Amino acid sequence: MARKKKKVLENPFVYQGYENPNYFCDRMEETENVLSALRNGRNITLISPRKIGKTGLINHAFYCIKEQESDVICIYIDIFSTNTLQDFVEMISKAVIEDALSREKSFMTKVLDFFKGLRPTITPDLLTGMPTVSVSVVPVQAEYTLKSIFTHLESLNKRVYLAIDEFQQITEYPEKGTEALLRSYIQFVHNVRFIFSGSKKHLMEEMFCSPQRPFYQSTQIMELNPLHEEIYFDFANRFFEAKKGSITRELFHSLYQRFDGYTWYIQAVMHRLYEQEKHVSTESQLSDAILFQINTMSSYYQTLTTFLTDNQFSLLKAIASARIVPQPQSMDFILRYSLPNASSVKSALEVLTKKDLVYHTSEGYIIYDRFMGLWLCRI
Repeated sequence: MARKKKKVLENPFVYQGYENPNYFCDRMEETENVLSALRNGRNITLISPRKIGKTGLINHAFYCIKEQESDVICIYIDIFSTNTLQDFVEMISKAVIEDALSREKSFMTKVLDFFKGLRPTITPDLLTGMPTVSVSVVPVQAEYTLKSIFTHLESLNKRVYLAIDEFQQITEYPEKGTEALLRSYIQFVHNVRFIFSGSKKHLMEEMFCSPQRPFYQSTQIMELNPLHEEIYFDFANRFFEAKKGSITRELFHSLYQRFDGYTWYIQAVMHRLYEQEKHVSTESQLSDAILFQINTMSSYYQTLTTFLTDNQFSLLKAIASARIVPQPQSMDFILRYSLPNASSVKSALEVLTKKDLVYHTSEGYIIYDRFMGLWLCRI
């Protein structure tokens, strides 16, 4: 079978989705670790905050797998938006059916016949024309349907790689015992390898490292760190040089430091710089590119903050101004930003953390969305 020609992009700085290895920076060691684990029968747990590049790494690993193994199934689902076991089952069912639609007719027929009890609805996407799937699962049958899905995957006689992103979300489901239920099915599916990915470190570590939890020591655990700055600079500058332009090492360092090496934000700013500039060497060019990205999100941020109380919004702005706060309930922090008493700050902090507006790192609390943090500092 002829190898599919890699797409050539007008703008090489991809920050939405994954294209191909030409536009994927480094992660050689991490990719090999993932591939080695999967090839040797080990499931893997991938932990890092959002925007560092977990999803990109998973998609890159799947790309490499498909290059090396022609007859495999790679399925990715992000369960961050799910709230119940029913939501989870519907999402994984939809992903399996959509994968079948992209394959040969005989395979598609087999899968659709298996899922006919779920009454899947297949309609063309209004924009792309590609088939999209909707699935309805009766809540009382969610456990049975989930078991059936894993039974079906094992019956395919194919190697299956299934990535479940934001896996810690299952701990929020109202159904008790969801972890144990999934573990009981997963451990007996011998042809399926799993990537469990999550952004809430404390929850993921509790799930996979605590002897009291069903997934204890069931996977290889891997933490993802920011890309090495020098490697990232060489990657970025190569594209500017290809159009007979450049970006100075000093400006890239400034960008990298400003966003602590978080890939998504750097890619978004580089995307704008590549679009607008040929030679990038001044802070004003960098500031304009960052401001452009913030402005594109300002309406969303305004809407998001209208649902906060005055105390929550004041604390959010204070954390944005301080950039990182080791002790939000300290008297020094409270007085500096004219916040209410420590108990009010504690209550507000719990809400902001639960809403994923604030994130607790080893150094302190930060605004999760770095662009939002800059937006808060400007208003």
